[in-house]
Amino acid sequence: MTRRYCLTLDLKNDPEMIAEYQRYHRHIWPEITKSIRDSGVEDMEIYLLGTRLFMIMEVNENFSFSAKAQADCGNPKVQEWEKLMGKFQEPVPQARPGEKWVLMEQIFKLEH
Repeated sequence: MTRRYCLTLDLKNDPEMIAEYQRYHRHIWPEITKSIRDSGVEDMEIYLLGTRLFMIMEVNENFSFSAKAQADCGNPKVQEWEKLMGKFQEPVPQARPGEKWVLMEQIFKLEH
């Protein structure tokens, strides 16, 4: 059984930096893709509107945010990627100190 999480984050309001961020995401490092999959993420999509990013993650029963965070802390390549991406990113106003991607609350689901 998969679960879905939706998260949001802002980018700095600079068209050149946004374009560069998009270029990086067209060619994500293989170590980053591996770390995402190894954590239990089955599928991930990121959308952009202006400076606002919206991520959809489909995860399996093995996924946990805390386990992923712990694994990421011990992975030098993920730390390098996160530092690089950090120069483009800004937390949304609702983010806690040190928080980047913020979990969104589902308020509607179309039932069958």
